[in-house]
Amino acid sequence: MSTKTITKKKSPAKTKPAAKSNKPAKRPEMHTVTPHLVCAGAADALEFYKQAFGAVEMMRLPGPQGKLMHASVRIGDSIVMLVDEFPECGSLGPKALKGSPVTIHLNVPDVDATVADAVEAGAKITMPVADMFWGARYGQIEDPFGHRWSVATNIRDLNPEAIKKAAAQMQMGRGQ
Repeated sequence: MSTKTITKKKSPAKTKPAAKSNKPAKRPEMHTVTPHLVCAGAADALEFYKQAFGAVEMMRLPGPQGKLMHASVRIGDSIVMLVDEFPECGSLGPKALKGSPVTIHLNVPDVDATVADAVEAGAKITMPVADMFWGARYGQIEDPFGHRWSVATNIRDLNPEAIKKAAAQMQMGRGQ
């Protein structure tokens, strides 16, 4: 009778997956979702956002050829990050892409004043400010870098049922 030595194959080391958490980020100044805008001329965009929206510059990290590798501003209680276009890395802004499907929403105390400031700073109105059926005074602009912004001030509080009713009345008024 012969004896064989049996060797067990070792399985590859298993690693535990990262724990999932619903806890907010450790940096209290950051919200869960933060816009990160690509701009042809990010330094100029920083100045536009200061003028148009009262943005406060938080950080500026210059890169090659005077481009910004990273920058951030605070608008109200939110951070917006910016970077210059780097086509070699696939980083293109809305003008290079001939538009953007994204609209950034901005809640402000006075929509009329904010839109006026933005237009004075170089934005163009794409939807004039008006009172809307959902309870906001609302309009839309496009900044000089191709980013679209909706700007609103709440003028009355409505529950979802009241908003649905107002939307239906508006559609009936249009004959739809």
